[in-house]
Amino acid sequence: MANKNLFQSTRGKMLPKADALNEAGGRAYSFDAKHALALYASTGCLNGTFYASAAEQLDKVLYFCARCEPEFIAKTAVYAREKGFMKDLPALLCAVLAVRSPELLEKIFDRVIDNGRMLRNFVQMIRSGAVGRKSLGSLPKRLVRQWIERRKDEQLFRDSVGNTPSLADVVKMVHPKPQTPEREALYGYLIGRNHDAERLPFIVQEYEDFKRIASEGGVSQEIPDVPFQMLTSMNLSTAQWAQIAEKASWQTTRMNLNTFARHGVFGGAVVEKSHREKRQTSRIADRFARSCTKVWKALGGIPSDKLGIVKTVCDRLRDEKEIARSKVFPYQLLAAYLNTSETDGVPRMVRNALQDAMEIATQNVPKIDGKVFVFVDVSGSMHSAITGIRKGSTSKVRCIDVAALVAATLLRKNPETVVVPFESKAFRYDLNPRDTIMTNAEKLMKLPCGGTNCSAPLALLNKQNETGDLIVYVSDNESWIDSPRYGCFGGGATETMRQWNAFKTRSPHAKMVCIDIQPYGTTQAKERSDIINVGGFSDQVFNLIADVVNGAGENHWVNTIETIEL
Repeated sequence: MANKNLFQSTRGKMLPKADALNEAGGRAYSFDAKHALALYASTGCLNGTFYASAAEQLDKVLYFCARCEPEFIAKTAVYAREKGFMKDLPALLCAVLAVRSPELLEKIFDRVIDNGRMLRNFVQMIRSGAVGRKSLGSLPKRLVRQWIERRKDEQLFRDSVGNTPSLADVVKMVHPKPQTPEREALYGYLIGRNHDAERLPFIVQEYEDFKRIASEGGVSQEIPDVPFQMLTSMNLSTAQWAQIAEKASWQTTRMNLNTFARHGVFGGAVVEKSHREKRQTSRIADRFARSCTKVWKALGGIPSDKLGIVKTVCDRLRDEKEIARSKVFPYQLLAAYLNTSETDGVPRMVRNALQDAMEIATQNVPKIDGKVFVFVDVSGSMHSAITGIRKGSTSKVRCIDVAALVAATLLRKNPETVVVPFESKAFRYDLNPRDTIMTNAEKLMKLPCGGTNCSAPLALLNKQNETGDLIVYVSDNESWIDSPRYGCFGGGATETMRQWNAFKTRSPHAKMVCIDIQPYGTTQAKERSDIINVGGFSDQVFNLIADVVNGAGENHWVNTIETIEL
């Protein structure tokens, strides 16, 4: 008789053999070039991650681009920018198209390169030589020149924030032709050449007058309506900081709540810091700020003369149109909430407005009929920065923060959802669905971490003989503990696929959505009609979950990208 250990009968569908090793050395399934490119474009920030360097990510993206048709590259760039709200990767894909298919680049250029930062990213990436050329070339140069010429004077001045390359560098490269004396003066101003100052746009003249008065030790009462970054180095009064807060954009407001509080905009103590204290915060200054804030709160919280600006900030933060226009990631609202406190002088009204904004930013979460399980990866690698590691600018927001947010958001809309965190082991975790998204996400973020075992939550459900309709994984997919032989993928399926097959014998109509939030290019669950792999951390993932619930099948994510009209 044949060896029973080798030829056991299996229940359910035939299991595909693992064909790759993931970055942690465990068994995995590789994506085809299209799916892999979409994953990198939607999650990659070209910074070092827990398992891969920035250079390795760049090499992978270029490798997958070489194996995809230019049309799919173009559609992926549009998707990553318009739906995924990404910056670096869409610009890189445009740079690739500048070499592979300039005519397609022309079709998508204005949709992807939609602000000054994106323009500078695009030029920088081409000039680096990373995509196979170091000069813009005739058509890309024309597209950049036309982009500059179509901008209004005020827009162009606002776009001038940033370096390497600066907007002035770009202007020098492409030589746009001024159509008016005002534009001629502006180009001269930007590149540091002689110009007619009286012809400059009013906003530029106003800014220069403000700088001159400040340099002479005078005080100008009116703050010019210029980008926030142009003013931060100046010695501004509390009243001037209040003007900045009143005029600030939605994103500037979200990112600078602590700055506004520190300068007394909300009525708390103003803590002046020396140059040395800016490098290392003084404990004495911190204690002073906290004691002043306690007194401020004891006296009634927000002073009456500050209530107007506080309400303005709150109304802006919870403005539905502004939230949509800002292309905010839900996790960025979570970061703003976690990084502010009443102790630091940010009023409770403002923090509540951030919670309101979170509810609005995630309102497209689907209502799901049936039993839902959300598996939240809390392993060690998930404690790395979501946008990768970059010296001097690494985000404080971690992968686990994003995973926790997805789980808390689904629970909010679907109160019967069962949340199952996992690392080397899995366990159920009771959360109150009536608590805010922020509250529940914060609880999940504090769970202890360990190794990665993606099959553990499914094994737990199988052990408890559970049934269900939808399973949602949020992970970096770097499972290794459940690999039969660490460092070897020959001979069988991943343990996640084995456990999923067992679960399906009890729930034959169940579907699984695997949300990958890191750019590694492998999965623990092979794509098929009941398993959909998607990537990204914008609210677009909730639309994709809704599509799966409504019947979407195999390769749905790639098919969605391919439907984009160029």
